[in-house]
Amino acid sequence: MFTLLRLLKIVIVALRYRLDELVLSGIKHPIAYTLLRIVRFGRPPRTPRGVRLRLALESLGPIFVKFGQVLSTRRDLIPLDVAIELALLQDRVPPFPSDQAAAGIEAALGASPHTLFKHFEVDPVASASIAQVHFAVLHDGREVAVKVLRPGMRDIIEKDLALMRVLAGLIERLAADGRRLKPRQVVAEFDNYLHDELDLIREASNCSQLRRNFSPETGREHLLMVPEVVWEYCATTVFTMERMSGIPVGQIERLRAAGIDTKELGRAGVEIFFMQVFTDGFFHADMHPGNIFVSDRPETLGRYIALDFGIVGSLSEFDKNYLAQNFLAFFRRDYHRVAQLHIESGWVPPNTREEELEGAVRAVCEPYFDRPLSEISLGQVLLRLFQTSRRFNVEIQPQLVLLQKTLLNVEGMGRELDPNLDLWKTAKPYLEKWMHERVGLTGLRKQLDKEAGQWSQLLPEIPRLVHARLSRPDYGPALNLELTRLRKAQQQGNRLLMLLSAIAMVALGVAVWALTQN
Repeated sequence: MFTLLRLLKIVIVALRYRLDELVLSGIKHPIAYTLLRIVRFGRPPRTPRGVRLRLALESLGPIFVKFGQVLSTRRDLIPLDVAIELALLQDRVPPFPSDQAAAGIEAALGASPHTLFKHFEVDPVASASIAQVHFAVLHDGREVAVKVLRPGMRDIIEKDLALMRVLAGLIERLAADGRRLKPRQVVAEFDNYLHDELDLIREASNCSQLRRNFSPETGREHLLMVPEVVWEYCATTVFTMERMSGIPVGQIERLRAAGIDTKELGRAGVEIFFMQVFTDGFFHADMHPGNIFVSDRPETLGRYIALDFGIVGSLSEFDKNYLAQNFLAFFRRDYHRVAQLHIESGWVPPNTREEELEGAVRAVCEPYFDRPLSEISLGQVLLRLFQTSRRFNVEIQPQLVLLQKTLLNVEGMGRELDPNLDLWKTAKPYLEKWMHERVGLTGLRKQLDKEAGQWSQLLPEIPRLVHARLSRPDYGPALNLELTRLRKAQQQGNRLLMLLSAIAMVALGVAVWALTQN
């Protein structure tokens, strides 16, 4: 019954916001098209399609809002105007009752929050679609933030996901562009993403890893502050971390009033991003202004503070190398190299004509170089490249799409802090240094150091492994056969050598006789 009522509500909302017009434009099935034409009513809508879709998702509730947020990152699949509008979706969700939050903490940690903590603030400080946050104080005096999962979220999510899978299947079968849009793949990605967010232990581990990457041991603690995880008070549905305070990065006037150099802050943000991507291969992938603060305390003034670690991205060594070489090729306007990299990566079909792909890449990139570098959007260039790659059946990797979305966030945030921020100029020296450290003798030495641990275990074992192999019962006959073959080959070689030597001696004798006759 719930499923039928929910489906009915979705249909009503779709008609209210005239999503019939959005659907009709892509329907290829004649019967489905006719049925939609029958239910369509009134004049064509005046509000842009992206706005209507955003409003519809907001009215359907937090799960659909979250789906719209995830969909906005897939700019390689959906129209740009729709993606831009969906990026405006916010988790404006009323908080759930505090007694439910307390019950959730007690069920997860085995005691009431008023027992676990010296002080627990009943009213939440923030509320989103998946969880809400309460401030608290530990018995040792440490101030913490306690994130609590909304009750009943798993059941709600499973039911809405089941409906989304049905709708995705219909879109794939009925829409003209259904296969290319990969609706079922998008819903599957959303499924993974949501279940990851439902596991707050996973988010806590993301937070812990990012904190370790910017610890004093790495020498980067001056760039980014990450809260410490209080593991004793963490569970699948509860995440307790060090309480952080600062100024939201989007409040530029407050930052300046606090004496923070916003231009330097913009450059530091770019450095942090590229450091996460190319050094660590592990990056905070939700770097919008609501999740990034700046410390206003005298001892840490101007340092970034990262919050909310539900979405992170990771890159392999292959991905990092591919991206770095692509970016450097862009900087140098080496479009031939960009085309080569696409083909070498295996993401382009092997029969792709290299010069044709090079021409398409040139058409994407060249217009940007006619502008001042400070006006060039690296994120937009990457987006255009993804869109162009669609013509060549390039399978865009999910981690690269997440990276592109994060790069757009970082770029937009940086230029709010400094309108003249030159992202390319800031990034290029870092990328060149990164490449230099990974090629030539420097890169070889680092790779040898990295593999030394494995070699130190394997090398002493080689004599024993060789002896074991030679001692195998089935190895003797094969070895004797191979030795016999080698002896025969050697005997044949010896006979040939003796024949050649005899011929040489005869030839030498004839030559000497001829000289004496003269």
